[in-house]
Amino acid sequence: MSAAPDDPVYRNPVLDADWSDPDVIRVGDDFYLTASSFGRVPGLPLLHSRDLVNWTLVGHALERLEPEGEFTTPRHDCGVWAPALRRHDGRFWIFWGDPDQGIFQVNAREIRGPWTRPHLVKAGKGLIDPCPLWDDETGEAYLVHAWAKSRSGVKNRLTGHRMHPHGTELLDEGKVIVDGDRIPGWFTLEGPKLYKHDGWFWILAPAGGVETGWQGAFRSRAFFGPYEEKVVLEQRDTDVNGPHQGGWVRTPSGEDWFLHFQQRGAYGRVVHLQPMRWDGGGGWPVIGDDGAPVAGHRRPDLPPQPPAAPATDDDFPGGRPGRQWQWTANPRDGWATHHSADGLRLTCVRTADAHDLRALPNVLTQRLPGAPCTVEVDLRLDDGEPGARAGLAVLGDAYSWIGLERGQDGAVRLVHRFAETAADHERDAAPPRPAPGGRARLRVDIGAGARCRFSYGTGDGEVAGDPGDFEDTGATGDGAGEGFRPSGQVFAATPWRWVGALLGLVALAPTGQGHAGTATFTQFRIRIQEKRADR
Repeated sequence: MSAAPDDPVYRNPVLDADWSDPDVIRVGDDFYLTASSFGRVPGLPLLHSRDLVNWTLVGHALERLEPEGEFTTPRHDCGVWAPALRRHDGRFWIFWGDPDQGIFQVNAREIRGPWTRPHLVKAGKGLIDPCPLWDDETGEAYLVHAWAKSRSGVKNRLTGHRMHPHGTELLDEGKVIVDGDRIPGWFTLEGPKLYKHDGWFWILAPAGGVETGWQGAFRSRAFFGPYEEKVVLEQRDTDVNGPHQGGWVRTPSGEDWFLHFQQRGAYGRVVHLQPMRWDGGGGWPVIGDDGAPVAGHRRPDLPPQPPAAPATDDDFPGGRPGRQWQWTANPRDGWATHHSADGLRLTCVRTADAHDLRALPNVLTQRLPGAPCTVEVDLRLDDGEPGARAGLAVLGDAYSWIGLERGQDGAVRLVHRFAETAADHERDAAPPRPAPGGRARLRVDIGAGARCRFSYGTGDGEVAGDPGDFEDTGATGDGAGEGFRPSGQVFAATPWRWVGALLGLVALAPTGQGHAGTATFTQFRIRIQEKRADR
């Protein structure tokens, strides 16, 4: 969460949403971070900070997932896994593993691009979590990666390679340099980050699983080992479960810091900042409060910065979504229409999967905030044919959405539907209701435990009207504010296998002939509640 510049203490998490598997570097006075984006597009988010506490989203390094044909439909848990961000030879480099394809890299002279198209460094199943190292002392280049047992039958080990200094290919077949099966009590060793420090090769790598694991450090005088290990961060008696997998960074004044994630169910993997130092006695890194994660700490010794956080609100100027939005698969022309005014104009895409939002590539998503919040958006359903619909969704392994649908009689109604985890068709969460003028203001109040209460307002006037323009129904309680009426039962958001729940905007229609209509979304807003009831 963002911190005021005059507050000497920051509080974790510093990124309170699903910025999974973070890696971080410093270039001059600037810090840059990337994270897993799995099957969403654009991928490889790029965040910037000057103080390691306040972060903004400045772009993405991956315009489309490749091979493009593999990502024409959603593959929510596939795609970009655990990227590594590095700076070498005047360029930014990002390496990542696609568990079904192999190890890829992209690079660029400037963080905002243009970035190269993905280059396949090594093909193979189950090759994940790669991290390169260019050794400035010797001119050699190396790469380490982990394994996904679901694809390769192998896990709990790290494989090292010599790499061409150009970063385009590996120069050998690789050697297991750390075998977790040979370390008593260690399992699911993965996510390695490779460094050279004080004459040692260092691998910072987590083990033990995302919800219950720990952060390990490995060191060797030679890249190919042998390595010795030590646990350097674990939960202990804190409420930060499974603190691990991230990156080490050093400030200009010589302070060391470690950014890692914490798995928080439907909220995904939120990012914590830990102080770090090197033990003068044994030379090992000491992270957090002597190996336990801190809830807050003295801020890094860096110039004060104004509060900042990745954008969430959007007026969609010119019909273009902001950087915070991602499609659930490679987008196609015609899903969104650019125009001269504000508002997101989505085509009601005809699909045979209209009964299941999880199967649709044309859902525009952003991360679910990790704190209690209220989400609102205005929606107008334009022209169109019977069955055309659009709305606001909370999307995961189970989902629920509220929005508008045109009936067989041509009238537009407010609908609210949901689908359970094992269900392949959605059901009504509430009876359809009239929607005068084919418009509504949609709202989701998200409370402790990612429990979601849907509500709506309807009224006359323009879709971009103030919430006060809508009918005041006198409704009270969770999910109902002035001008809003609750809809359906409380819905508990659920994550995907590796991905937190998502907020989504969608427009669709059943299969048929011709144009099915459009939907216009305006004034998308997220208001974070100050009291964090579930922390």
